[in-house]
Amino acid sequence: MSIKPEVEGLYHALLRAWDDQDAAGMAAYFADEGVLIGFDGSLVVGRAAIEAHLDPIFKNHPTPLYVAKIQDVRTIHPDVLMLRAATGLMPRGMADINPALNAIQSVVFKRTGKAWPIMLFQNTPAAWHGRDDERKALTEELRAEILSARKTA
Repeated sequence: MSIKPEVEGLYHALLRAWDDQDAAGMAAYFADEGVLIGFDGSLVVGRAAIEAHLDPIFKNHPTPLYVAKIQDVRTIHPDVLMLRAATGLMPRGMADINPALNAIQSVVFKRTGKAWPIMLFQNTPAAWHGRDDERKALTEELRAEILSARKTA
C-alpha cells in the first residue's frame, strides 16, 4: 500500500484543524521537534510552541479558510516524504479566495513507528513578482478547486 494517500489525508486534516481554529489539533500533527514557518516568515520550533503560537491567532482573529491543491508527494527516503501544495485562503463568509494570500506549502513528514508526524511545514507567499500570468493562473486553479468541492458536497 502506498503511503502517499495517508500523508495527503494528514495534510488535509492539518488544514481542517486550521479551518476549525484548533491550535491543539493542528499542533498534534507535528513531531515534538517539528518546525513551522509561517506566511509572515515566523519560525516556531516544537509542538508545544506551535500550539502556543497558533492559539492567540485563533482566539483573536477570524482566520480565513483553506483551499488547497496538492501538487506533488515524493519520497525523500523510505521514512521521509515531502508534500507540496498550492493554497489559497477564503475569508469566512465569502465565496472566493483572496489572491494576495495564495501560497506554496512544503511539508516534510518523517515516519515514527506507524505515524507520520510533520517535521517541517513551510508556508511561502506565492507573490511571483513580475509574473502576473503565473500568479493569475494559480488563482484560477485554486478557484477551480472551490467549484469542484462544491459539486461533490
